[in-house]
Amino acid sequence: MPKSNLKYFFAGILSFAIWGFFSIPLRNLQAFPSEEILYYRIFTSVVFLWIAILFFRKKELRKDLAYIKGLHVKQKRVILWQLLASTVLLTSNWYTYIFAVNNVSLQSGAFAYMVCPLITAFGGFLILKEQLSRLKLISLGIALVSIVLLATGSFVEVLWSVIIASLYAFYLIIQRKMQHLDKFNVLAVQIGIAMLIMLPLYLIKAGPVPVSIWFWGNIAVIALFFTIIPLFLSLYSLIGIPSSTLGIIIYVNPMIAFTVAIFYFGEHVDAHKLFAYLLLLVSVIVFNWGIIKDILIFKTKPS
Repeated sequence: MPKSNLKYFFAGILSFAIWGFFSIPLRNLQAFPSEEILYYRIFTSVVFLWIAILFFRKKELRKDLAYIKGLHVKQKRVILWQLLASTVLLTSNWYTYIFAVNNVSLQSGAFAYMVCPLITAFGGFLILKEQLSRLKLISLGIALVSIVLLATGSFVEVLWSVIIASLYAFYLIIQRKMQHLDKFNVLAVQIGIAMLIMLPLYLIKAGPVPVSIWFWGNIAVIALFFTIIPLFLSLYSLIGIPSSTLGIIIYVNPMIAFTVAIFYFGEHVDAHKLFAYLLLLVSVIVFNWGIIKDILIFKTKPS
């Protein structure tokens, strides 16, 4: 990987490292319905995003509007469908993940992001024609063995995991195709559309607005630190790395989530699962060996 692309690689790692700790604020809100958490996560994120754009990023917004204005009708229609499809996938991923963590198990949420890289990598190969070297195919094979080992438990957990993973994998693939628009603006529009989609459901089904400071404190943390910042970093990383590489970096998420589940929430882990997670770590290293080698060479070069 060229040195200029290393910043995109690190942005991808950081985004999923942050998401690895997402279960902490979610579990703080376990007493609240999943859809209520989703409503206020989206609404709060929209407020934060558009405040940032209108106060600090007007130039980028005007540039994107001028770019879209200069496109043919067919190209505008493609962008519109990409925005709509990616928004539906992202919103569905959020809801299923929140529901799984708070109503199924922490492990079902973590397991989803073990399945996701395989779907993303093969989707990038089949849909975007991204090439996978023999070394990367070997790493995916190692990851598959790990996933099979972990999938010998509850069928319900595995089913939820596959649904969550598929939604996010296809979201990443669509994002890879949207290369000419500012990623922060794209994110703001997507979450704005998500708000419009969710608003009728909110008006029909939602109860009284929560007044708990504890609730709103956790929602603010979720919106800023577990939605806007990591999503922007993941979209930014797709400028310089293929979706298959970002897909495999997702393994950082379940490994951190696994650690949080054991040491923060006190969940039990047996030797079987520990071995499966170590296989995942090996898979990540093998898949990204070219990048890791570049980093090591860069660090050992004399200044």
